[in-house]
Amino acid sequence: MVAAKPVVLALSGHDPSGAAGVQADIETLARGGCHCVSVITSLTAQNTAQFKRITPQAPAMFREQLDLLTQDISVDACKIGLIGSVELVEVIADYLARTNFPVVLDPVLASGTGTDLASVDLVTALTGQLFPHVTIVTPNLEEALTLTGSNEINSALHTLLELGCDTALVTTTDDTGGRLTNTWMDATRTLHKYHWDKLSGAYHGSGCTLSAGIAGRLAQGDPLRAAVAQAQEYTWQTLQQARRTGAAQLHPERFF
Repeated sequence: MVAAKPVVLALSGHDPSGAAGVQADIETLARGGCHCVSVITSLTAQNTAQFKRITPQAPAMFREQLDLLTQDISVDACKIGLIGSVELVEVIADYLARTNFPVVLDPVLASGTGTDLASVDLVTALTGQLFPHVTIVTPNLEEALTLTGSNEINSALHTLLELGCDTALVTTTDDTGGRLTNTWMDATRTLHKYHWDKLSGAYHGSGCTLSAGIAGRLAQGDPLRAAVAQAQEYTWQTLQQARRTGAAQLHPERFF
């Protein structure tokens, strides 16, 4: 019998284009040597140029799928992406309270084309109910400021930890000097900065790739600091080799 692969549970939305959401999770985790099991939180109507609609799963059906799946299969790490409703946040938080594996949260508050996907109530549920179960949260700068009410990155990082997350990685699209800087605050409140060359073009699914990449490395047993560094390197490579599938945003090439 072939040895089992580490299992990562993806709780994510479905992007019909395949660039983001649960398909991005599956591809990233497969490339990293993990097996992805998934429960879809929400369906979306979108393509590479526009986002039209989000339809969250019924909470009872979501809970049934999650319970049946995890009664049968042992999970090594969890990656959470787009959720879609306060009720689903409550189901996920209740489930995580009974687990002890690493949890990576990509708090998707807007679509890649700019559509707002999170109400004030949903943000409150994320910070109040989900954050205390999170090993690492991976917002972009705009999401970090929205989640914390801060006006700059350092105070946002401190607040993310005060709200219950063990650690936080904030990504930025600041192109000063053609370089990007991502900042990770570890559990001791120490800052670690990562600098990357800015690539031209607009990309869809980079945040999903990064967070799923971290979850995969944690499932493989990597220390958190190594997982954060390796997942960023992998994500940058997928963007460097991105391909055009539709008319607008580029898709990360996860099987380079």
